[in-house]
Amino acid sequence: MPHLTCVGHSRSELEAVADRIHEGGFRNIMTLRGDPPKGETTFTPYKDGLRYASDLVTLLKARHADFCLGVAGYPEKHPEAASLESDLENLRRKVDAGASFVTTQLFFDNAIYYRFVERCRAAGINVPIVPGIMPVLSLKQIQRFTSMCGASLPAKLITRLEVAAENTEVVEMIGIDWALTQIRDLLANGAPGYHLYILNRAKGALALAAGLAA
Repeated sequence: MPHLTCVGHSRSELEAVADRIHEGGFRNIMTLRGDPPKGETTFTPYKDGLRYASDLVTLLKARHADFCLGVAGYPEKHPEAASLESDLENLRRKVDAGASFVTTQLFFDNAIYYRFVERCRAAGINVPIVPGIMPVLSLKQIQRFTSMCGASLPAKLITRLEVAAENTEVVEMIGIDWALTQIRDLLANGAPGYHLYILNRAKGALALAAGLAA
């Protein structure tokens, strides 16, 4: 599905993009605020633009009511949120504005996802919550990603990756095995599917598909 962010667009430009998406036959959009431009640490709305993903959800639903919109959820809190409670309130605001489902930021401990779902349900967020999974390709890379998005790495996974050191093939095997274990457990416990973060690396996705089909 197309991904649309608030970054670098005015309100009228976003409306025009929404119209083009709709005219192209797409009805599903992943609706995101977006990260600050490279080199900047804080998000500043574009001139006559939008500040929050909830604003973008509102704009898109007003423009085309038949859009099915996904939004991001952070099981371990958005890095910019003051607290877990305020982050959950922001998520509920997006859902109340018209979002149809939530896709989570990556995580490596399923217990974190289950607790997040419980908190969402208690807060009145009842749309499907799709877990986001990233198969590890290298320890340095995943440490960089988790530091950016506020996710944690289990000590057991770090130890395995450190033992593999610079052996790329072994690291990737460990990453695939860990992701497979996560996905199987998630599906067995009622998750409504899963979303893969593969960074344009098809090999990992194909390996996971083969493993899940076995």
